[in-house]
Amino acid sequence: MTVSNNIILTHGEIVHKIKRIAYQIYESNVDEKEIILAGIESNGYVLAKKLKTVLKKISPLEPILCKVSIDKKNPLNNVKTSISSEDYKNKSVVLIDDVLNSGTTLIYGVKHFLNVPLKQFKTAVLVNRNHKKYPVKADFKGISLSTSLKEHINVVLDNNDFKAILE
Repeated sequence: MTVSNNIILTHGEIVHKIKRIAYQIYESNVDEKEIILAGIESNGYVLAKKLKTVLKKISPLEPILCKVSIDKKNPLNNVKTSISSEDYKNKSVVLIDDVLNSGTTLIYGVKHFLNVPLKQFKTAVLVNRNHKKYPVKADFKGISLSTSLKEHINVVLDNNDFKAILE
């Protein structure tokens, strides 16, 4: 089977899903002045930047980017954020990643933000794989897929060539 047969989301489809997720984020934060978009390093942060661009076009919200660094091989290590906890205290936060697989990365990201009082906390992913070992869900998702445990989803968010590939 060729790689092109394994593309589950094309560039145009990903652009559409990003726009739809941005509208959902705005709808759930319509009374807010600003919102924290906390993207999990690397693709989650790229997705957060793209959501910020769309949110600025479609809403009066002031999106503030936050890079979340989690050691995916050892998630018990300290989670680091590019902004201080005072910057997101009592604010609305959306934790963003490209793929929700087992839920490990997302649950440790959620745990980090729960150390500070927040106004609202939501999660957003481009692809939800339905293989969770933790009770975490995506409030906003581009697509949900049932895949085998041996399969892998690779999301590419390079310049003007976005795609999600099932490997």
